[in-house]
Amino acid sequence: MKYHFFALFAGILFGLGLAVSGMTDPSKVQSFLDIAGEWNITLAFVMIGALLVTTITFPLILKRPAPIAHTRFELPSKISLEPKLIWGSILFGAGWALVGLCPGPALASLFYGYWQTIVFVVAMLVGSRIGKYWDVIVNKVS
Repeated sequence: MKYHFFALFAGILFGLGLAVSGMTDPSKVQSFLDIAGEWNITLAFVMIGALLVTTITFPLILKRPAPIAHTRFELPSKISLEPKLIWGSILFGAGWALVGLCPGPALASLFYGYWQTIVFVVAMLVGSRIGKYWDVIVNKVS
């Protein structure tokens, strides 16, 4: 319970970063993805900045015996690509391109109060719940 502050702080910092960088603006995101039209390169700099910070700090952080707010590091152990991961990535990318929002920016955008964002977040949560039980649903049907 005492570590929830760190999660809250990280979430607020992440949301502020998304808002300041413009990643909560669907039209800006869609213009970034439109490389054949009026391409807006500014979000590429946001991504490059994030990659630089991650590339430099991740190896340094992993040298620690444990994270500051947890007892151990929890890193993925699978290295193979499964069909669920590939299809999920395709659906994620298609949704991002169509709507201009992905989960983090969508949650940060809720504070703007646009009904479209609220509909997107509700649909995202419903889709997430369906995805969680997808194998159960498919196996009962077949």
